[in-house]
Amino acid sequence: MPAYGPLATLFYDADKPRAPDTEVTWYTQRLPRDTGLTLEAMCGSGRLLIPLVTLGVKCHGVDNSHAMLTSCEARIKAAGLTAPLFRQGIAQMNLPFRYAAIFIAAGSFQLITDPATAAAALQRMRAHLIAPGLLLMDMYVPSESAHRLGAPLVEVRTTKLEDGSQIALRSETTVWADARLSRSENRYAHRRGNERVGEERETLTLTWYSPDEITALVKDAGFHDVGIGPPARAVDDAHAYSVTARL
Repeated sequence: MPAYGPLATLFYDADKPRAPDTEVTWYTQRLPRDTGLTLEAMCGSGRLLIPLVTLGVKCHGVDNSHAMLTSCEARIKAAGLTAPLFRQGIAQMNLPFRYAAIFIAAGSFQLITDPATAAAALQRMRAHLIAPGLLLMDMYVPSESAHRLGAPLVEVRTTKLEDGSQIALRSETTVWADARLSRSENRYAHRRGNERVGEERETLTLTWYSPDEITALVKDAGFHDVGIGPPARAVDDAHAYSVTARL
């Protein structure tokens, strides 16, 4: 099944419904407020987009998950806000607007593991910016990047929904450190008491870059003034950092 389906969306909306204030502040201090529109690429269900719009940032969102965007749209409406949303992959992005800034939060750019697709995504974002457009990406190098695990790392997390039911996420993550690649086989199990309501499976792959490597990739896509700075959020046992660039 495609990643970030209905159960995954329910899980993350309950587990991490809103970005922490420190992360929201980090973006509001860097994104333009009065010089044009902002786009959150790979916006998910609005964990960050909705708080930014609440604070007056003129922000649009784009994502390729139907379930995530449906949730985002409903949450925007419930909050009495307005923010245009588009369902597209950023490597093929063709939106009817141009932006003063585009950002990708929480390391989501690293879900694009194919080098050609990553390059195409950067080029499409560049095509949607107006000078002196800002590109901002939050990145991290996971702690597992230096480890050669003998077996998949198994983790189980559970979150409770408003109706009292629960979703358990069981993930098995395999890391290929030399290839800078990890793969997580995820299973979401939705239960109400002893009753199984539903189940969903997904496979997520992740890559990572050193600051020098992502700098070179962004420059190759035609950006200038590429810089490495502090991250928007701390990531446990990982080296986190941000990338900024100009059109």
